[in-house]
Amino acid sequence: MDRRQFLHSSIAGAAVVAAGASPLAVTACGSAADKGKKALGQLNISFQEGTAPGKSLAEKFDFMEKLGVTGFEPGGKGLGDRVQEIKDALSGRNIKVSAICAGFDGFILAEDPAVKEAFDTSMRRIIDAAGELGSTGVIMVPAFNRQVPCKPHNQETRDYLCAQLHELGEYAKAHGTTVILEPLNRKEAFYMRLVADAAAIARDADSDGVKCMGDFWHMQEEVSDYGAFWSAGKYLQHVHIASRGRRKTPTEDGELDNYVDGFRALKEMGYDKYVSFECGCVGDKNVVLPAAVQLLRDQWEQA
Repeated sequence: MDRRQFLHSSIAGAAVVAAGASPLAVTACGSAADKGKKALGQLNISFQEGTAPGKSLAEKFDFMEKLGVTGFEPGGKGLGDRVQEIKDALSGRNIKVSAICAGFDGFILAEDPAVKEAFDTSMRRIIDAAGELGSTGVIMVPAFNRQVPCKPHNQETRDYLCAQLHELGEYAKAHGTTVILEPLNRKEAFYMRLVADAAAIARDADSDGVKCMGDFWHMQEEVSDYGAFWSAGKYLQHVHIASRGRRKTPTEDGELDNYVDGFRALKEMGYDKYVSFECGCVGDKNVVLPAAVQLLRDQWEQA
């Protein structure tokens, strides 16, 4: 082959490769087809139990309904004893249980068999209750930094985690719900810091009952909110939101509270689960929360 023939074949080959680029390569940065899905995404706002003002669930739900908040995220501690209470409080309302926020004992990567057994037992009880309430899933973290002794951060531990999650995911699926892996920032958890890590573990757990989530506060570990959500793909089951300076209510950190980049990804992905407030509040909730809900809706429109 002479030089002219070589150049000709190289150019032709490059054209073929470009034309046949894999779907993964295209969707990693958002294809034109993906961008056409913006109308499919839906902003469903959820409050954790301590977010809305009010002494009772009825008072909290009254406040939420006035704001058009349609999701309620209770804690998992003692949830089994509260199922009927929550069902009764939600009866006739346009609010549903979104995710369940942890609440189990022990942790899944515990070295101590008794601690691991406490996790297995309590987590399954919460999953039982989540299924009864029609929840989208139970949020869990494999291990916080403070939880010791913990299995080492290596491939063997990851394989073990995936195997354990497969069993847990199948149990959750049988109860009509899921297990939702939450990545945290490095100050809180050494294991699973990025949304892509959580999604990959969910994939390798090989169960439709294992999903993942993104938290705008913890996602400050990420290079891009947009890229982080896209990296989750079909495994994205829940989103947490807070102000991005002090982890307070959106609007309370001013210009730092910008979620447009992440919302753009959610809209393009056709995300239709919940965006749930997990945050404190400095000001008067009766003033701050309506402003926060409006900020989210405005930025969703901008995305």
